[in-house]
Amino acid sequence: MSDVVCLGQFTADVVVTPVNSLPEKGKAIFVDNISLHNGGCACNTAMALGKLGIDTAVIGKVGCDTFGDFLIKIMKDVNIDTTGIVCDCSVNTSTTVVLISPDGERSFLHFYGGNAKMSEDNVNYDIVKMAKILHVAAAFLVPGLDGESMACVLEKTHQIGLMTSLDTAWDAEGRWMQLLEPCLRHVDIFIPSIEEAQILSGKQHAPEIAEAFLDYGINTVVLKLGAEGCYVRTPEDEFSVPAFKVEKVVDTLGAGDSFVAGFLAAVIKGWDLRKACRFANAVGAACVSAKGTSGIKSIQETIEQYPIEP
Repeated sequence: MSDVVCLGQFTADVVVTPVNSLPEKGKAIFVDNISLHNGGCACNTAMALGKLGIDTAVIGKVGCDTFGDFLIKIMKDVNIDTTGIVCDCSVNTSTTVVLISPDGERSFLHFYGGNAKMSEDNVNYDIVKMAKILHVAAAFLVPGLDGESMACVLEKTHQIGLMTSLDTAWDAEGRWMQLLEPCLRHVDIFIPSIEEAQILSGKQHAPEIAEAFLDYGINTVVLKLGAEGCYVRTPEDEFSVPAFKVEKVVDTLGAGDSFVAGFLAAVIKGWDLRKACRFANAVGAACVSAKGTSGIKSIQETIEQYPIEP
């Protein structure tokens, strides 16, 4: 039995640093480091939850290849239940090559892979019904689950009796609310970035953005503000929580997913919303302090590093 099930995108990230420019055809450029990390919003969120000590399961699709084996192994290493991962030998595992410039800016080469073949038929509801929260991460990145298919998954999850949580990503194809709107009435916790929420709602300021989503019946809207922290709105309350100061930002990959993990962990623990947001900010800060999700520790260690009591 798991507390949280993460459904969505699973990707192997090949991170190259530093990259000043691409080589000419037939030429080579030497770099300082090339490393392999977990990637994809569902995988990142699950990894962070596992490191925090939350019982977590995952549902997604990878290929029968080295990258798929890698993702499954590292998730098992933090006690994540991976029985919901479908290994499809007709596809390769989704992969992103992340090129990091000396100033920290990132460029991406992305292969959809297994994520493009994921569908509602691959969702194991026996795993879902044993949990407390189904977290879908992230809208717009798993084509077979977008739109009505995702709405169906969320609706069935509500019928089972679980809480639902939804995160978004950037929609490179510009469909936005066309795909997301059918889902929103089945969402309890909505956690988009401010930039994505602005486009989705057509509004600019956090209070009016959040109000637009509450109109769909969502209970809690949490807007990720990056270095500014977060803004929260419920039918009864609204507030902002500033981010923690980080001595040195090493890597922002997965920071938003780690924030989500921190928030969901706090919900599982039964903490109030303000404490949940402070802890989410703490987990986000821990993430950017190291490469990938390697900076994330247990709940107690995170609180010792970033005290969350006001």
